[in-house]
Amino acid sequence: MKIDIYTDGACSGNPGKGGYGIIMKIIEKNYEKRFSEGFRLTTNNRMELLAVIVALEKLKTPQENVHLYTDSKYVANAINEKWIFGWIKKQFKGVKNDDLWRRFVPLMKTHQLHFHWVKGHAGHTENEICDQLAVKASQGSKLSIDAFFEQQKNGGLFGEG
Repeated sequence: MKIDIYTDGACSGNPGKGGYGIIMKIIEKNYEKRFSEGFRLTTNNRMELLAVIVALEKLKTPQENVHLYTDSKYVANAINEKWIFGWIKKQFKGVKNDDLWRRFVPLMKTHQLHFHWVKGHAGHTENEICDQLAVKASQGSKLSIDAFFEQQKNGGLFGEG
């Protein structure tokens, strides 16, 4: 079964308030589901990647044929250009957002993933909807905490780097 996943991240300021939006579709089953979440302090790249992770975590069965559409070259190139394998070899040393990439790796191994880059803000229907979901989530009154990011930004727990 083919699953189409569309994702987008948004951030007002970088870092700033952020959010992600997801659309999941299974054409054969006439299924569509939308998800979004907002964060009080994060970055755009974190939201782009978190959208992918959350979408993959929602899949109930392994080895799905997943076509993932993102307007993030950061995310798409990490997979399509195989940067991720070099990062894994060096145990993510010096890699930004390593907490999220580490969370992504087991998901990458669980499904048959095909990443597709789409140009953002260019009229791609699902990408535009995901952008709207992400922006709306980032403007919500009950924003989640991107604990790893905030901890790093504030010098770690108890002031250690």
